[in-house]
Amino acid sequence: MLNDDYEATLTDLRRAILGRSIIIGTLAVALLVLATCLYRIIGTERIIVTPPSVNATFWCQGDQCGSAYLEQMGGYVAWLILDVAPTSIEWKKSALLGFVAADTVGALKERQELEADRLKRLNASTYFLLQQLTPDEEKQTVRMVGLLHTQINGHDTPPVTKTYEAAFVHTGGKTHLASFTEIKQNGQASLAGGVAAAGGR
Repeated sequence: MLNDDYEATLTDLRRAILGRSIIIGTLAVALLVLATCLYRIIGTERIIVTPPSVNATFWCQGDQCGSAYLEQMGGYVAWLILDVAPTSIEWKKSALLGFVAADTVGALKERQELEADRLKRLNASTYFLLQQLTPDEEKQTVRMVGLLHTQINGHDTPPVTKTYEAAFVHTGGKTHLASFTEIKQNGQASLAGGVAAAGGR
């Protein structure tokens, strides 16, 4: 009798151990699947910088973004750099530098600080009337043609036709502005400016 009870208890224990082993195995597999999913999500997470107002759908995949994105970001960057006054250039500079590539941020920060000093000294303001956008998905650039208007001490100067090019790069899971240059008539590029560019016409 005791032997039968012992065998029954042993069978129950074996059954319980087997059940727990199955549960532990299932949980281990689920944990492995969850860890794999998290790794993939973290590894592919990207921060896509967009203008405050987006008026068209766009796509980004890998290190490429579509024409609609390049056009909207190009216009936004031009607004931050070229549509400036003594009262706005500081906060626009801060907004701009938040998504500039690391190897460009120093030069662009210095240029914007010089521009801020010049605007305040001349009591000047500029704005860029965009007329044409030409995106290049392969190079991740957008070329912008328009009229740069400058006002110095309350007086308007004749608008000047200017061509600028913004280039974007996707590194570290984030979209960055790689460069913003003025394209001269001879095809050469230089770091873009507002009053500086208008003054050098």
